[in-house]
Amino acid sequence: MRLMAQDLRVTEIFYSLQGEARSVGWPTVFVRLTGCPLRCRYCDTAYAFHGGKRRDLAEILHEVGAYSPRFVTVTGGEPLAQPAARTLLAALCDRDYEVSLETSGALPIAGIDARVSVVLDVKTPGSGEVERNLYDNFAALKAKDQIKFVITDAGDYEWARALVAEHGLTAICEVLFSPVHDRLPPPTLADWILRDRLPVRFQVQLHKILWGDARGR
Repeated sequence: MRLMAQDLRVTEIFYSLQGEARSVGWPTVFVRLTGCPLRCRYCDTAYAFHGGKRRDLAEILHEVGAYSPRFVTVTGGEPLAQPAARTLLAALCDRDYEVSLETSGALPIAGIDARVSVVLDVKTPGSGEVERNLYDNFAALKAKDQIKFVITDAGDYEWARALVAEHGLTAICEVLFSPVHDRLPPPTLADWILRDRLPVRFQVQLHKILWGDARGR
């Protein structure tokens, strides 16, 4: 009999190029889990808030393995809204994939398998969900992890810049600044980073440049 704790609600599993973070550009299998407690104003995956299909852990692992990937990303929605996501992450690591987790930072990351590279998305005021940030998560980050700020405007930039300095985030792990696609021109954010000598990594969403808002890409 299947253990319900090993079932997850999955929106989609797909193979694409990683569009963000350290492994940008690498062919990657994405496991997009269903559900999210946040409602960011710029969210581009609202279709993952509801629906999906409940799938057994073994079934998910089999489909991922069919692509023979090096990189696997567990994303959402908010993956950690499903407790069994932690089991999935560990199982993927056991299969020697390079595993990353994209999480909003609103739920605790402590105790996640140490082999996982966590990409922690700190919510800016422009997201409308800044009150949901769980700043205790900073203490659980490892050097291989990354912190991401999605910037909507100058106010977001100044807020993020102050938070990076206040918590010494660049001494913990790599920090990413990304403009909201089609809202903040990428050259504008790049100029701010250079003007302020900010020791962060600028990034754009490669998948958006290649395929726009197409699902499963």
